[in-house]
Amino acid sequence: MAFFLKSNNDTDIVNGILESGSQVRIFENRLYDKFVYLIREGVWKHRLTEDECSMAYSDTILTVIENIQKHKFEGRSELKTYVYQIFNNKCVDIIRKNTTNKQQVNRGAAIDDYLYILPDESRSIIEILISQYDTSLLQKRIGEIGDKCKQILLAWGEGFIDQEISVKMGYQSAAVVKTTRLRCLEKLRGLYGKGKE
Repeated sequence: MAFFLKSNNDTDIVNGILESGSQVRIFENRLYDKFVYLIREGVWKHRLTEDECSMAYSDTILTVIENIQKHKFEGRSELKTYVYQIFNNKCVDIIRKNTTNKQQVNRGAAIDDYLYILPDESRSIIEILISQYDTSLLQKRIGEIGDKCKQILLAWGEGFIDQEISVKMGYQSAAVVKTTRLRCLEKLRGLYGKGKE
């Protein structure tokens, strides 16, 4: 119970994340809440969408937590500076990715363009085959993204809202679920990017 009495300063958060047991999540949530204003700052500074900044921030917090637990964060800078630098780098990565994706849009024709050339009965058969393949590939990719992501995306796909998912899965708030869900969707997109099998 002494954990609940600790303040929100950097040392307490870092030490709390280094602890073992159920209290760790409390300090992870404190870390998340302490710098959540960076999402708005990222929207303004980098001209990204709120969803993109939420994903970048969620990834940042996960990276910081991992680095703390692996003792890669040595406290040479303030936690705020450390979090900000990682967040800034992740925003720049998104900007680069968006720029690359815009360039790729103009390459080649989509399969949909070719479907309309086919007679109606052939088009229907090919659309069914594509749909079956896409469903199979989606199931395979969802199996590759990890249990937490899989649970969140399946619950979301079944129509549960972020608030319901946060209660069901023990997250602090709907905002945490939203950023985690967006990060999971990005991870899923990344798996699709590695090529169809």
